[in-house]
Amino acid sequence: MSSIHLLLNNSISPASGGLRRSVRLETGRFSVQMSPVKVIACAALDVQSPAASGGKLESKEVMEAEARILVGTYARAPLVLASGKGCKLYDTEGREYLDLTAGIAVNALGHGDPDWVRAVTAQASTLTHVSNIYYSIPQVELAKRLVACSFADRVFFSNSGTEANEAAIKFARKFQRVWTPDGKQPPTDFIAFSNCFHGRTIGALALTSKEHYRSPFEPVMPGVTFLEYGNVKAATELIRSGSIAAVFVEPIQGEGGIYSATKEFLQSLRSVCDDAGALLVFDEVQCGLGRTGYLWAHEAYGIFPDIMTLAKPLAGGLPIGAVLVSERVSAAINHGDHGSTFAGGPLVCNAAITVLDKISKPRFLTSVKNKGHDFKETLKQKLGGHPHVKEIRGLGLIIGIELDVPASPLVDACRDSGLLVLTAGKGNVVRLVPPLIISEEELERASEILLQCLPVLDQSNSN
Repeated sequence: MSSIHLLLNNSISPASGGLRRSVRLETGRFSVQMSPVKVIACAALDVQSPAASGGKLESKEVMEAEARILVGTYARAPLVLASGKGCKLYDTEGREYLDLTAGIAVNALGHGDPDWVRAVTAQASTLTHVSNIYYSIPQVELAKRLVACSFADRVFFSNSGTEANEAAIKFARKFQRVWTPDGKQPPTDFIAFSNCFHGRTIGALALTSKEHYRSPFEPVMPGVTFLEYGNVKAATELIRSGSIAAVFVEPIQGEGGIYSATKEFLQSLRSVCDDAGALLVFDEVQCGLGRTGYLWAHEAYGIFPDIMTLAKPLAGGLPIGAVLVSERVSAAINHGDHGSTFAGGPLVCNAAITVLDKISKPRFLTSVKNKGHDFKETLKQKLGGHPHVKEIRGLGLIIGIELDVPASPLVDACRDSGLLVLTAGKGNVVRLVPPLIISEEELERASEILLQCLPVLDQSNSN
């Protein structure tokens, strides 16, 4: 039975004569009327979930409720997901979907991985959150692992990819302030590249190239120059000017359309940054942590950054971000220069330890590399001859199918056929970022559904 507890900020005398009291409950809110005394009340309702009470919310009800009570920042697909296992998801009506989105490249181990579930439940029953006022063991253990398997000497934890990039912006500015010789003005500007995406908070947003993301919130952080992705000459000239604090680049652009940097481009950035004293920041929020078949995407190039930002798959679905830095960058950062209440909490870090331990195994990474190669070749064979398919590209299990028409009709048709995929680029790229545990049979099934749904592009283009 539901219970209501009223906490009153006034002393109320026993009911008498003209004192009227009434409590009115409405859907989602309540009001209290007492005359002539004004009362502020707080109600705690013990309400059972639909599942616990034997009821079941239909998809239509959920979508209608969302439209009433949530801020309209998302143009969601008309799908209410209720559960998942492995690479399969199920909606509220029990329909099954093959998941090639992985929560936008987050669920590296799929849904409900037993080791991950054990790590989360064990830590939740032990210690969930203490803040960064105190030390906690999972945070230190995760940092040890990240340092041991990367170029980095030290780690800063955040709660998301955009927060990781915000921290990298601050660290770069502080680094230049500390290491610039006395009497010289420290460089404060940044370089980012066409089609890049670094986040939606105000600093990371300033580094994101898509104008429609930035323009409603201008003025954003000044001092950012966008250059063509891969343009060695333009980048070299600007970095040599001495005004650049750091260069932000994704080794493989995810949101931008699955574009891979060339080795020449990254090597040139590394060399000119070294010469000019600028920092090189690799944003591997989407392409890092095994997605390419390498633990870090930059390993495929043999070129290493001063700072690397991580997030999406690190905790297997729980919110986390990380900034990995060299000792020289870390030496510029003092107590109080940056911080976070939630970041690096015991719960998320214990989950991340499980994810990192599994995906960093050479055998696991080799399987990602091989599955990705075979999947891309299968897609080329089945889809490559279609007149609307321009290119199929990517590395490992981050693959893009570029079309010469909008991709949304194909994405919708795939969803109706039980396959979940994403868009990227200018809306003309189908983005495939499945859980890294996906089987060859599931990838074959995905390619078949994509092939079956391709005719919708001809229909939509003729309308």
